[in-house]
Amino acid sequence: MHIPDGFLDTKTWIAMGGISAIFVGIAVRKMNKKISEKHIPLLGVMAAFVFAAQMFNFPVGGGTSGHFMGATLIAILLGPWSSVLIMTTVLIIQCLVFQDGGITALGANIFNMGIVGGFFGYYISAVTQFFIQGKNGILAGGLVAAWCSLVLSAVFCAVELAISGTAPFRFVVSAMAGVHAIIGIGEGLITVATLSLLMKVRPDLLKLQKI
Repeated sequence: MHIPDGFLDTKTWIAMGGISAIFVGIAVRKMNKKISEKHIPLLGVMAAFVFAAQMFNFPVGGGTSGHFMGATLIAILLGPWSSVLIMTTVLIIQCLVFQDGGITALGANIFNMGIVGGFFGYYISAVTQFFIQGKNGILAGGLVAAWCSLVLSAVFCAVELAISGTAPFRFVVSAMAGVHAIIGIGEGLITVATLSLLMKVRPDLLKLQKI
């Protein structure tokens, strides 16, 4: 899902960069106000987990790649703003050190994976838990939210490529959504497995203040 340099036109990457910069700035302010000692180690662990998971890429039509994302899991445990900040950190390192995603496309990648992935994942999970209470609600929410957020992030990525004229809208949307609909099943299962494990060994982490 990482968009390389040269795949977005100037107006698109500037617009996405500006939007992402605003969200990241807000996330930093919120973290400074609400972060506690219990959050710090979990932030580091989640950043390392996401970084490792995103190293496995699958080629997708239209010049992009697909992979596991992890934004929903972060959002469920720590909140959507924490997800934005962690995903931003991971994406910057991937871009500058591993050339995974372009510098000009960094804002779009942060928007697609950190903002769309984190916020949609968090609120889809919350709505699911409203209808399904207890532990089953947490697990069902994780499964549904992880799948939906990944596919939605892929669709936003495809729309940006189509607007930039990189690939035909119908082709790139169907290619990205189709591949990530399959990858989303895996991400949903990983999210559920992680949440289930935490319920058994560290249930207190599911009750941390969300940021």
